[in-house]
Amino acid sequence: MKTKQSRKTFRIRQEEMKSRLRQDILEGVRRPGEFLPSEKDLSDRFALSNKIVRDVLAELAAEGLIEKKPRIGSVVSQRSEPERVVVKLGHHGSTMQESALKALLAGFEALYPHIRVQDVTLPGHDPEVLKPYLAHGLIDALTLNDAELRAFGETGDADGLLPLEGDPDCYPFLTGAMTSGGALLARPFTFSPTILCYNREHFREREMWEPDSSWGWDELLGAADRLTVPQERAGFHFSATQRNRLAVFLLQNGAKAERDAAGRLRMHDTRMLAGIRRYKEIVMDRMAPLISERDAGFRVEELFAQGKLSMMLTTYYGLNALRQANIAYDIAPLPRLADPVTLVIAIGLGVNRHSPRAAEARLLAEYLTGPAAQTIIRRDTLSLPAVRASIDESGIGGAAEGVSRPSRFGMYREIIPTFRFGDALGLTEREWRWFLPEVMLYLSGLQTEGAFCDKVEASGEPS
Repeated sequence: MKTKQSRKTFRIRQEEMKSRLRQDILEGVRRPGEFLPSEKDLSDRFALSNKIVRDVLAELAAEGLIEKKPRIGSVVSQRSEPERVVVKLGHHGSTMQESALKALLAGFEALYPHIRVQDVTLPGHDPEVLKPYLAHGLIDALTLNDAELRAFGETGDADGLLPLEGDPDCYPFLTGAMTSGGALLARPFTFSPTILCYNREHFREREMWEPDSSWGWDELLGAADRLTVPQERAGFHFSATQRNRLAVFLLQNGAKAERDAAGRLRMHDTRMLAGIRRYKEIVMDRMAPLISERDAGFRVEELFAQGKLSMMLTTYYGLNALRQANIAYDIAPLPRLADPVTLVIAIGLGVNRHSPRAAEARLLAEYLTGPAAQTIIRRDTLSLPAVRASIDESGIGGAAEGVSRPSRFGMYREIIPTFRFGDALGLTEREWRWFLPEVMLYLSGLQTEGAFCDKVEASGEPS
C-alpha cells in the first residue's frame, strides 16, 4: 500500500513538473532563447530523480517547446506565431447562465490569444455518458459536480482526470469534496446550499412574519396553507423528483445508510425510512399537486418568478432564473426537521488526463477558478464563487455590482456549519441509480411501505 501511494505521489510530481514548465513556456514566463534551470535544480525543486527529470525534458523537446543543448542545458525554442489551439470545455446546460460562462471564456481568450475555447454542452449528468468524452478526447476540460466526481472514483475511472494544484483561498470544504484518492481532481468553481426562497409581497399581503432560522417544517406548511390562493397561486412547492430534494429530508432526519452483515442496505425501521415517510407526507399530502416539470415544461423557479408560488426550495444557482423577475423576494435557511442540516453541492473544473491539449486545458481550469473569473461570477450572477476573496473583497451588494440581490444573500456564510454533501448519507452513486426510482414509486402510492422496504433490501448488492 505504501509503495502504491508513493508511486502515485511521484506521478503527481512528475505531471506537475511537466505542466508547470509547459505552462511557463506557453504563457511567455520563459521566453525563447532562455535556459531552463539545470537538471539538478529541477530535480531538487520537484523532488524527482535525475532520470525522471530528463524524461520530462525529452517530452517537452518532442513537443517542440525546448531544445536540448549537449553539455549546456535546455533552452526554450524559438517559435513562429503559433496557430490557435482549440480547447474543448464540456459543461452542463445550465452552466452558461449560472456562471456567466461566455464572459469568462472571453476574458480567458483575451489573456491567452493563442487559445480558443469551444464550449460543448454535455448530454446529461451520468458519468457513464461522460467517460467516453474523456477517453476519446472529445473534451479537454469539463465541469462536474461532487456527486459525479464520486461516481468516477467509485468506478475506478478517476485516473482519467489530471491531478491539479489546490488554491489556499478556496473554501476547504470544497477542496475536500473535489479530492479523490488524495489528489485534487477538480478545482472548485462554484457551490450552493439548498435554501428557502419566498415572495415578500405575499407575506405582507397576509400580514405574516417572514421565514427565519427558527422555522420548522410544520411552520412552513402552516404558512403555505395561509398563503395559498386557489386557482391563483400555491403556497409552497419544489421539484419532488429531484434527488437533491429527497436528500435534504434524509439528512435532516439523521439518516445514514444502514447495512446488514453482508453490506446490503437495510430499510425496515431505519431513520432513512422515517425521512422518506416524512418526505411522502409533505409531497403527497401537504404540497400543491402540480404537474411534473418534465411533463409541463416549466421549472419551479419560473413559476415563482411569475408569482405563482409563495415559497420554494431552490439553490443560489436557481436564483439566477429570477434576475429579470419583477418580484420582491428574499431567502432563508431551510426549516428544521430533526437535525439542522443543509445539503450543499459543489461544481469543479477537471482536466482530461489523456488530452493532447492538457496543458492548455489546465490553464483554462486555473483561470476559471482564479480571482479574475471568480470576481466576474460574483458580479454578474447569483451563484457563489469557490474563492472566498471573490465574494468578500467588496461585500455582497446590490445593483451597483451588476446584479440585484436579495437582502439576505450573504446568509450562506452563517449556515456553513450545517453544510453536508450528499455522501454523508452513505449511499454509493451506483445505489442512487436504482434507489431513487424505488422511492418515487413508493411516493406515487403504487407500492406499500413494506413492499418498498422489501424491494430495496432485495435489490441491494453487498457494498
